[in-house]
Amino acid sequence: MPEQIPRTLNHFSYFRFTHNYYQLSLLEKQKFQAQFFENINKLAATSWLYQVYPATTDADILLWSAPPEISNGQERQFFSDFACQTNPLRHLISPVQTLWGFTRPSQYTRTRSTQEIDPFSPTRKPYLIVYPFVKTTSWYLMSREARQGMMNEHIRIGKQYPQITQLLLYSFGLQNQEFIVVYETEDLPLFSDLVNELRSSEGRRYTERDTPLTTAIYHTHQETLALWL
Repeated sequence: MPEQIPRTLNHFSYFRFTHNYYQLSLLEKQKFQAQFFENINKLAATSWLYQVYPATTDADILLWSAPPEISNGQERQFFSDFACQTNPLRHLISPVQTLWGFTRPSQYTRTRSTQEIDPFSPTRKPYLIVYPFVKTTSWYLMSREARQGMMNEHIRIGKQYPQITQLLLYSFGLQNQEFIVVYETEDLPLFSDLVNELRSSEGRRYTERDTPLTTAIYHTHQETLALWL
């Protein structure tokens, strides 16, 4: 049996500062940022704020929230709390999209990888890469043995890049994607090399979609928000 791990919810919310925000005075922006900072700290046991723009123009910032272990429908409370804390601020900061899913043991390995991201770690790496992922129907209609062989190749390539860590989230039936793939790295060119190498693996034939991809830059909450003063 695969190693049992707690099932946790990880939620990624993308925001854009509105036209109204840019009309505020410096003092008003500072007051708003203090309120936003206070509100998001109430959302989950762990929350991380990232700079997105100018790596992409789709959003300005990314908020990663990771409540503690989810059970007995507690995700309902998280979603309610998230709405309560962010809705009153939407005239100044507008949600662009959300991606979320649950952790669960991998069916392709029996033990947890040393390259697995810990959402509750007190430190973060400088870069976060997040993207939705969908496999083709043909992938699921293959035998488990055939899929295992291709995943072994995928895992082997990943182990050649021990500095890069990964978190795989499951979203089947919950959002438009099946998985959310999350990477942390200190070296963007090295990460690009990893992705380039994975493109030539056999399992790539069975990828239906793995975009839109977001590269985000980590700072403390205060440092991230200060970029928009």
